[in-house]
Amino acid sequence: MAATAAIDTPIPSTPDHPLRNRNFRLLWMGNTVSWMGDQFYLVALPWLILQTVSSSVALGTIMMAAAIPRGVLMLMGGALSDRVSPRKIMIATAWARTVLVAAVGVLVWLHATQLWQLFILAFAFGSADAFYAPAAQKFTPSLVKPEQLPAANSVSQGTLQITSLVGPAPAGLVIKALGTAWAFLIDAVSFLFILAALARLPDPPPTQSASAKKSVWSSIVEGLKYVNDDVALRSLMVVAAGLNFCLLGPLSIGLAWMAKMQFGTPVALGVLSSAVAAGSLLGMVLAGLRKARRRGYLLLAVSVVIAICAAMVGVFHHLWSVAGTLFVMATAAGFLNVQLVSWFQQRVERAVLGRVMSVMMFAGVGLAPVSVAVAGVAVKWSLPGMFLAAGCLMLLVTLLAATHRPVREID
Repeated sequence: MAATAAIDTPIPSTPDHPLRNRNFRLLWMGNTVSWMGDQFYLVALPWLILQTVSSSVALGTIMMAAAIPRGVLMLMGGALSDRVSPRKIMIATAWARTVLVAAVGVLVWLHATQLWQLFILAFAFGSADAFYAPAAQKFTPSLVKPEQLPAANSVSQGTLQITSLVGPAPAGLVIKALGTAWAFLIDAVSFLFILAALARLPDPPPTQSASAKKSVWSSIVEGLKYVNDDVALRSLMVVAAGLNFCLLGPLSIGLAWMAKMQFGTPVALGVLSSAVAAGSLLGMVLAGLRKARRRGYLLLAVSVVIAICAAMVGVFHHLWSVAGTLFVMATAAGFLNVQLVSWFQQRVERAVLGRVMSVMMFAGVGLAPVSVAVAGVAVKWSLPGMFLAAGCLMLLVTLLAATHRPVREID
């Protein structure tokens, strides 16, 4: 399969906004309610674990029970979405999560919750995510025109970011006022909205692929080979992986360490975290406002900005200068993420899109625990050194991508 078969083509300068598209609007509305419900689950589950056993070890192991299958099965989920309708995969996994969350809600209501049940819930959720996420990434391009993908991804990722900002507070209030069971039940009801939306949407046109006759593992290898054979695709995939590795661990570990050791107050952590969240949201919005010109150079330049900001985070000693640097870095990262996802969806052949998108997501999910572990060791050595090393690594990955002409010529 030739990776170069899909080429960049001239596109209209002012495409209609995807929210004017009925099908995308239905999907967005269903996802919005479902994502808001997920915030209730994300607050309720750790609270319930600590209520049940009051053990940080149990909390960590249950979280890992979700993370492991999410990473291990991600490539398989991508292969399946290239064989089966991604819409049907999304429906099946949404129903599975609805039943599981509702069942846990009932068990909590009846005061019959046991630790092993929460392990099953976390493992099942992680497994469902591994299949749902690649299917969703393949389904969206079937609903909108290629030139609408940056705006569509901007709307989707921006909405998800907003729900993660505004959702936890009401979830906490519901748990305090009504109990943990209600939070799980609200999440279960929220899944019905995405199910209703998917029921009214069409299946994407079937793609003819020889991989349907191969084993799943052969299909996965075929997807990896597709990425490797396309120089531009491979190079930007490495940039995406570098972005995840260089930012996830340093931000999750480094900001908490900085707030404690350098500023000595939890308020500092709140300010720094808010700067990252607000910057990410702004970058996602900016990525969908207009069509980018000479996109290869733009993506490389934005990646350089991220690298420079990351290297400088540990240099500043005043809270607001650190927050400002993080805001700029997060804005650039949010912009880059939306543009990369959109370009992947536009470039890759539909028959292999699920597998390629799963490779990209695997690079993030699989590298996350490694990034956190490395950051946990590096921060004890030197906080400024950790951020400087992260920035230098990101810059090196970007410069390597810039050496390839197909990357620079992306439009």
